Amino acid sequence: MQNSQLSNGQLKVGAAGFLSLFSIVGIMFYGLPFFYDFWVQEFGWSRAMVTSGNLAGKVIVGPLFGFLAGWVVDRFGPRRLMLSGILMVGVAVMGLGLMGSSWQFYCLYFLIALGYMCGGPLPNQVLISRWFNAGRGKAMGIVYLGIGVGGMLVPHIARWLNVQVGWHQALIVLGLVIIVVAWPMAWFVKENPESNDPGSSGNAPKVSLSEVLRSSSFYLLVVGSMCSIGAVAGVSQNLKLFLSLDLQYSQGQAANILSLVLGSSIIGRLLMGWLADRFAKKYVMLLIYAIVSLAILLLYSNSSPKAIYVFAVLFGIGLGGDYMIIPLMAAELFGVRVMGRVMGLVLTMDGLAEAFGPIMAGALHDKTGSYATSFTVLIILSVLGFVAIAFLPKEQVA
Repeated sequence: MQNSQLSNGQLKVGAAGFLSLFSIVGIMFYGLPFFYDFWVQEFGWSRAMVTSGNLAGKVIVGPLFGFLAGWVVDRFGPRRLMLSGILMVGVAVMGLGLMGSSWQFYCLYFLIALGYMCGGPLPNQVLISRWFNAGRGKAMGIVYLGIGVGGMLVPHIARWLNVQVGWHQALIVLGLVIIVVAWPMAWFVKENPESNDPGSSGNAPKVSLSEVLRSSSFYLLVVGSMCSIGAVAGVSQNLKLFLSLDLQYSQGQAANILSLVLGSSIIGRLLMGWLADRFAKKYVMLLIYAIVSLAILLLYSNSSPKAIYVFAVLFGIGLGGDYMIIPLMAAELFGVRVMGRVMGLVLTMDGLAEAFGPIMAGALHDKTGSYATSFTVLIILSVLGFVAIAFLPKEQVA
C-alpha cells in the first residue's frame, strides 16, 4: 500500500479492513436493497417503509452510540469493537430472513445500525490512519475496495440464492457469510503500530477535541459530507426499486446495473486514493462531489438503457470516492489522535443523512408516482455539499 516495505501489522490491518468492509458494507449495505422489491410484494409495504430501516436504526444508534464508539476506539482501540460489530450485523441479516412483521424489521435494523457503527467504517478508518502516514490515501483506497468487490458480487450472489432457495434463506446464508469472512481476520489485528513501524502515525501531534469543535472547518466537513452522503444513499438505496418496478428491468438486468455501479466504485476508490496522495484532498473531494451531481442529473434527465449504463459508471466512480475521502479529509484537517471521536461525530451525522436520503426519495415517489422530484432534491443536496467543501482550507487547522 506504500512504496516502502509493508510491515506484518500493516498487512493484517489492510486484510482485516478489506474483509470487514467487504462484509459489513459491501454485502450488507449494498446487498439488502436487492430484497426491497420482494418485501414490497410479499408484505405489502410501501417504498418509504422498506427504505426506512436505516432511518429507524441510525436515528437512535447514531446520537446515542456514535461519540461513545469513537471514544472507545480512541481509548481502547478498535479491535474489540470490530469483532462485536461483525457479529451483530451477521446475526441481524440472518434475522431479516426470518422476519414476518414490521416491528421485527425495525428491531433488526437497529441491530444492523449498531453493528455498522461498531464494526464498519469507523474502526477501519482509525486503523488505517494510525498505521499509515505516507500513502494513507492509497491504503484507504485499497482497503475500501472491499466495499466495491462485495457490492459488485452480492447482487449476483443474492439473485442466485433467491432462485435456489428463496429470499428468506438467501438472507440467512448472507448473514453467515458476513461472520465467516470478516470475523477471523479482525481477531488478529493489532490495535496500534509500534513507533518504528514504517509509515505509522505514532508520533503525530496531539490535538484536543475542543480545538476541533471550535473550528468552523469541522462543521463545514459535517454539512458537506452529510449532503453528499444523503444524495448518494438516496440514489443507491432506491436504485433497485427504480430499475425493477419503474423501468421494468428483469432481476438479471437490475443485478447487472447494480454490479456495474459497485464495479466502477473500485476504479473510483483507487483513482481518488491515488489523487489524494498527490493533490490537496479538498480538491479531490470537490471532484468526487461534482461527479456524483453529474451522474444523478444524467439519471434524472434520461432513463434510456445507454444513459443508465453511463450513469452506473459515473455514479460508481463518485460512490467509490465519496465515503473514502471523508476520513482522509478529517485526518488532514485535525490529525489522527482524536480521529475516533471526530469520525464518531461525523459518521453519526452522515448516518442520519444516509438514512433520511433513501426514505425521502422513496416517500416522494409514493406521493408523486415517479422519481423525478426525488432525483431533483438529491441533485440539490449534492450541490450543497460541493459548496460547503469549497469553503474548507487545504491544510490542518487545529
